[in-house]
Amino acid sequence: MKTDEYFNNLIDAVVRMNKKDLDGLVSKGIAQGIDPLLIVNEGITLGLRKVGDLFADEAIFLPELVLAGQMVTEVMESLKPQLSGDKAFKKKGLFLIATVKGDIHDLGKNLVALLLSASGYEVVDLGKDVPAETILEKVNELSPQILGLSALLSTTMPAQREVIQTLEEAGVREKVKILVGGAPATRSWAEEIGADGYAEDAASAVVETDRVIKE
Repeated sequence: MKTDEYFNNLIDAVVRMNKKDLDGLVSKGIAQGIDPLLIVNEGITLGLRKVGDLFADEAIFLPELVLAGQMVTEVMESLKPQLSGDKAFKKKGLFLIATVKGDIHDLGKNLVALLLSASGYEVVDLGKDVPAETILEKVNELSPQILGLSALLSTTMPAQREVIQTLEEAGVREKVKILVGGAPATRSWAEEIGADGYAEDAASAVVETDRVIKE
């Protein structure tokens, strides 16, 4: 099988959400000596991104998106032994995520965490209703490359601003990129409060994280 054909088949297996085919292709690639990092970057990740595009276009719906994310997460776990010594794979970064204080909704946040993990990020999820002070402590403790702040209610959106102000007052704001999201959030809101990026849904959060982390 030609290399281009192999990667196209990997992408197709992810898009079709066929775990059996994906597992078989990954095993075949490893056996043939294909770099596992290429399997991830040129096959699995691109496939997951296509799934995200389909979700954004409403060609598939939330259950399919979750299924694809879970499938890819399981495959990535199986690849960890081959990837453990690959420094390039580890460079994607640590993503700290939380639903802000006063907000107990976490479905969107959980989905973002799932897709980011499946896309090669190390994700630390602080949960829901998380105070700004706790987020500051974890930023200082873990030194994440990116911080994601979710708010599903317009009444809890100001807590996103509060977190950013808390980080600024502590002198650590410049050490971490910040993404905001949630149903009431917008790109203009992100700009207004001084965030580095905005994602309207879980699929776009992966694309936006990739963009922000490269800046």
